[in-house]
This record gives sequence, structure tokens and C-alpha cells, in this order.
Amino acid sequence: MPTRLLATLAAAPLVLLLTGAAEPPHIRYALDKTHSAVSARVAFLGLATKTARFPDMNGAFAVSPADPSAVTMQVDIDARTLTTGDSQTKTLRGKSFFDVGRYPTLRFVANRMDMHGDRAATVDGQLTAKGITRPIRLDVTFSAPPMETGGTQPIELVANTTVDRNRFGMTAWPLVVGRMVKVTIRARMVPQG
Repeated sequence: MPTRLLATLAAAPLVLLLTGAAEPPHIRYALDKTHSAVSARVAFLGLATKTARFPDMNGAFAVSPADPSAVTMQVDIDARTLTTGDSQTKTLRGKSFFDVGRYPTLRFVANRMDMHGDRAATVDGQLTAKGITRPIRLDVTFSAPPMETGGTQPIELVANTTVDRNRFGMTAWPLVVGRMVKVTIRARMVPQG
């Protein structure tokens, strides 16, 4: 066998590696909206808390096992479905708070994920509410290691953050409604081909 042909065959694996052919494919998930919801809890009258729920959302998540920090994630929440289970629903949907007539969608777009072990992560991104976009960080716990599933099985996640409502133009009733809102996302992610 000629020396030149041997050299070419020997170099082939290195070329494949350098061109990215050996890189594992992205792991892709879609949000299962029937098993996902967001809740937001805030102090009320300084004595109790009030919880708003957002039961309707859509989203997708993609990550490369080669670089988990380069996450792609977008979640859209239908603010018009906000409910408190009492008369406060109408107030929170109104102009003083979410103004769902003008801003029907809340959106979170992730730009970085840092894994802390195989099931915990912090996810940094931008939240848009009432037409205002601000950076936030989510503390996320996965039911299974997302880098090890290969995108072949559903994963549940719980994400928590605290949001200053004033930063999103929701400054009404400062003596009645607390400023800091504790947000919890419970989501089921299903493999997306």
C-alpha cells in the first residue's frame, strides 16, 4: 500500500474529530404543557401570602453534552390564564400589574446553564413581562441527569427564582402587596425529535 494512502487513512480520525463529526448531537426537549405550570407567591398585607398561577405555557430546551453552558431555551407563558382563585385575578390581569390586554405573553429566554452536579443547575437568561426585559437567574433541579439521558426519556424539573416586581413596572399597591415575588416553575420536558 503506498505510503501516501497509509498517511491519509491514519489522519482520517483526526480530521473527523476536528471537523466536529464526532461531537454528540444536541439533546432536545419540548415542554409538556399539560403537566407544567408556574406559580408566583408574594406577601400580602404583611401577614399572609397570595399565590398567582399560570397554567398555560409552551417551550423548548436544547443542550449539547459537549458544552452544557451553551443552552437554548425559550418558555412562553400565557399571562391571560393567570388565576388566583379569587377576586384578585382580575386585578392582577389588569393595567396596574400584568396588563394582559396589551402584554399577553411572559417570555423567558435562557443564554447560559451551569451544571452543579448531574441534576442541579443555574440558568441565566432574560425575562420579559409587561413589555420590560430584565436578566434573571433560575435555580433548577432535574429529576434525571439531562446530560446522560441522551434526550430519550422525559425529564421533570423544578426551577425557582425571586423577582422584584417593581423592575417590571408593577409598582401598584406597595403597602398591600410585597415587592419581591417568589416564582416556582414545575415542568415536564419530553424528548423532541
